[in-house]
Amino acid sequence: MSRPIIAIVGRPNVGKSTLFNRLAGRRIAIVSDTPGTTRDRVSIDAEWRDRSFIVVDTGGIEDRPAASTAGTPPQIWEHVREQTRRALEQADGVILVVDGMVGLAPHDRDAAEMVRRAGKPSALAVNKAETVARAQAAAEFYELGAGTPFPVSAYHGEGIDDLLKELFARIPAREEEAQPEHTPRVAIVGRQNVGKSALFNALVGEERAIVSPVPGTTRDSIDTRVTFNGRELTFIDTAGLRRRGKIGEDLEKYSALRTIQSIERCHVAVILLDAGEFPTEQDTHVGGFVDVAGRAVVIVVNKWDLAPQMRLTEGEAADIVRGRFKFFSGVPVLFTSALQGRGVEKVPAVALAVYDEFTRQFPQEDLNRALTDAVARRAPPSKQGRRVSISQIKQTRTGPPTLVLRTNFPELIHFSYRRYLENRLREAFGLTGSPLRLQFMAGHG
Repeated sequence: MSRPIIAIVGRPNVGKSTLFNRLAGRRIAIVSDTPGTTRDRVSIDAEWRDRSFIVVDTGGIEDRPAASTAGTPPQIWEHVREQTRRALEQADGVILVVDGMVGLAPHDRDAAEMVRRAGKPSALAVNKAETVARAQAAAEFYELGAGTPFPVSAYHGEGIDDLLKELFARIPAREEEAQPEHTPRVAIVGRQNVGKSALFNALVGEERAIVSPVPGTTRDSIDTRVTFNGRELTFIDTAGLRRRGKIGEDLEKYSALRTIQSIERCHVAVILLDAGEFPTEQDTHVGGFVDVAGRAVVIVVNKWDLAPQMRLTEGEAADIVRGRFKFFSGVPVLFTSALQGRGVEKVPAVALAVYDEFTRQFPQEDLNRALTDAVARRAPPSKQGRRVSISQIKQTRTGPPTLVLRTNFPELIHFSYRRYLENRLREAFGLTGSPLRLQFMAGHG
């Protein structure tokens, strides 16, 4: 299940960035007493109780400023307002923040109206309500028609729990479209303008996505179910991702958030590269999102009709690609020309094969044999007179395959030995394109 996006909105200088930092658990956004400090959106992963979500800071909503505020031209405020509109479009839930020390202000009504028009689940935070008097005065914000006002102090962390409890109670559980059990979801991801929509259309056999040479045409994700050799799978087209430091367009930032959500809910990520310029730093950045999410991978070099001018064979190009994506093990590399329809038929076949590896369940006797052979070839290193032993291996889940190994000193398992075991287990089981998770726990089987 993908994590919901929570947008924090409100007029300038009510403490949105302070609340953002509180939810993020560290100082991320710039905090200042000057209205309008936050002019761009910032997002970060956050957790509350057992819920993971993406929290997003926004600039202040101020309707029709008279001239300029703190040196900010009026046109900049309209730009910030448009950012907030985009934030609300992409959000699954909204925290509307007001200032309990100042009291109800005209621009609070502007912000509340914008949230109301968005039609998203929301909660009303009356910030800076550190005193009993301010907490009691929070009732005046009922006038906004934005629900129950929750007195909070973002700076001190007070009242946040009740606020989030109210918000998450309003956000319905994200339900996937009804699908047959074990239907693979395959997300097509990559940087902008590498041909994702062209490949998506070629795979689904119809013009579901707009194909354009203009970078950034696809703004949100599109799901389409297809049947290949008697098996159903769902292809997900996504917007192009760029490195965070290069994300300049406001709209791109929220397309990127939705793309990350698509990666999280897919089983297999098809990372698309452009044969004319590959692999770039942006390509490996996209791969990093997939790696962190723990998804199976297929790498596709598109526009391979350009191969003659590159003077590379497929084997040489595949070696270059694998060399740049060293954090993936055993990843398949395919070559296509989506616009010409060449090589496209290989993508669903390989994606399904990788999915089968991703969801594979290993027989216990095969796991025992593989571990015994690996330890016999190279025993765990000992340290300071403590002899390390591994007594048990057990698979605890699939998607990706996760193995728990019992050892007397899990803290002494060095990264190099962990990698050694992973490589030996991959030799035994294959796992083409699929990550393998190893967890070392104290105890004996």
